[in-house]
Amino acid sequence: MKIIFVRKSGTNWALHLTRKAALIGLTAAIGVTAGTVAYYETNSTEVDAKVVDAWRTKLREQEALVVDLARKSEDKSAAVGRQLAQMQARLLRMEALGTHMADAADLDDQEFDFGSIPAQGGPIDSNQASMNWADLSAEIDNLSAQLKKREIELRILDDVLVNEDIKESAIVAGRPVRWGWLSSPYGQRVDPITGGTGWHAGVDFAGRDGSDVIAVASGVVTFSGNRSGYGKMVEISHGNGYVTRYAHHKTLTVAAGDVVDKGQTIGTMGSSGRSTGPHVHFEVLKHGRTVDPAKYVATRS
Repeated sequence: MKIIFVRKSGTNWALHLTRKAALIGLTAAIGVTAGTVAYYETNSTEVDAKVVDAWRTKLREQEALVVDLARKSEDKSAAVGRQLAQMQARLLRMEALGTHMADAADLDDQEFDFGSIPAQGGPIDSNQASMNWADLSAEIDNLSAQLKKREIELRILDDVLVNEDIKESAIVAGRPVRWGWLSSPYGQRVDPITGGTGWHAGVDFAGRDGSDVIAVASGVVTFSGNRSGYGKMVEISHGNGYVTRYAHHKTLTVAAGDVVDKGQTIGTMGSSGRSTGPHVHFEVLKHGRTVDPAKYVATRS
């Protein structure tokens, strides 16, 4: 076999090989080529696998980061939701307290309507910007603290007003009957039964048999029953050393230990005990001593 090689100058030269030598050379060339291809194929596969593994690792890390961010976002949303629910509950309580106080103070319903949203407005600020999460969270925390403080202040104010109302209702003032007339004054008088002179420790109000006898102030019933000379009697303690007595009832509607309100019916007018007809004997005691009920009867609460 003859192989011709061409030089760069254009001349050529020939190489004479035997058939056997030519076959050995060709086989060697094919082997080298196959080996080279196999080597690059193997190395290419290894490179691709490493790249894929690296990307898979990065994807797993990013997926974990996304899950963590989602969890944190859900936690923050849940926390804000709980805080908003607490604020809403406080607002409802404040509205109820405000409505109660407005009713108790007889305030104008239109001016103090706690069920409506207060009117607001004004020109838009050209520098307005969206509120970021940190600022929003801070504003919610601040509003929650203010609501809690205002709720406490409103409750204290309501308690003060209620206590003042209780104190006012406990002041002894007014008549012990809804209808009737003064039939006997306090002090020295002619006894209506014996005709002699004697001390009258209260005032008498005559009226219709069975008509209402009412408490002149709020307090606690300390006695309800029969007492010598008084017949069926009710005694009420009002605090600050004041006690009132209501005697000669036909029937009693309260018992010892009952808490009564000002103007509440405590019995019906009768003639039980030492009496000449339907009336209520009314006494006012201050620190254990009877005083003239006239000034308390004349006072209107």
